[in-house]
Amino acid sequence: MPYVIINSSKLHYRVIGHGSRAMLAFHGYGQSSAYYHPMEQALGNDYTIYAFDLFFHGRSHLYKRSMPLSKAFLQQLVEHFLEKEQIQRFSLMGFSMGGKFALTLVECMPEKIEELFLIAPDGIRTSFWYNIATYPGWLQQLFKRTVVKPDMFFGLLRMLEKYNMVHKSLLRFAHYQMDSTPKRLRVYRSWVGFRELNFDIRKIVRLLNEHHVAVTMFLGEYDQIIAPKRVGVFVDALDKGELVVLKTGHSYLLQDVAALLHRKRMQGGR
Repeated sequence: MPYVIINSSKLHYRVIGHGSRAMLAFHGYGQSSAYYHPMEQALGNDYTIYAFDLFFHGRSHLYKRSMPLSKAFLQQLVEHFLEKEQIQRFSLMGFSMGGKFALTLVECMPEKIEELFLIAPDGIRTSFWYNIATYPGWLQQLFKRTVVKPDMFFGLLRMLEKYNMVHKSLLRFAHYQMDSTPKRLRVYRSWVGFRELNFDIRKIVRLLNEHHVAVTMFLGEYDQIIAPKRVGVFVDALDKGELVVLKTGHSYLLQDVAALLHRKRMQGGR
């Protein structure tokens, strides 16, 4: 398996497809680069997809001295990758938390980007309860204890459910991501590790427009985590932006987008 290695940090990626165009792809929280395999049928003839494991997921490892992950260090890793694979320009795809990695590259190297595909991306505007589940910054010390003693956290979820304060899909998401010590540790490490990946969205829009990058945003109509109404304004501000809303939720959106793109390819369209 190929890696990019700098100062004991390892960024693992897998190669999917055999097309002439390069695409860098970043998966969502709790997943791995393997989740991009369905894209092979959809895009593999046109693109070679380099799907990365996010740190704390799959085979990637962020050395503790490199925490939290800075945009500059992520840029350095990707520049090493581009040199290794002899890639000059590339397209980007980011799903959910992977959207933060894609937006970082937009900010750091917009001149190299040909297209941007965002699938319910984190980093633009997310649900308050999603942030509680995945980036509990204001509860950092309490949450650190929650890793080994989660009773208080699950008590909070039961109260929220009892009084219908949160959509049930968000509660299921939180339960699933927190139901074991390794999962809770991954949530904590992800918050600590990725907390500096924040963006001035007006700057992102300006860079995309200045460099004439075509952007396609895929959202799920029933997604309670990253809802269409929260990020629609972003697409409206783009000169070359397209919004596609599928009748699905958050968890299977990546697979549903792959199926949609595959159908388009079979029909002869893009």
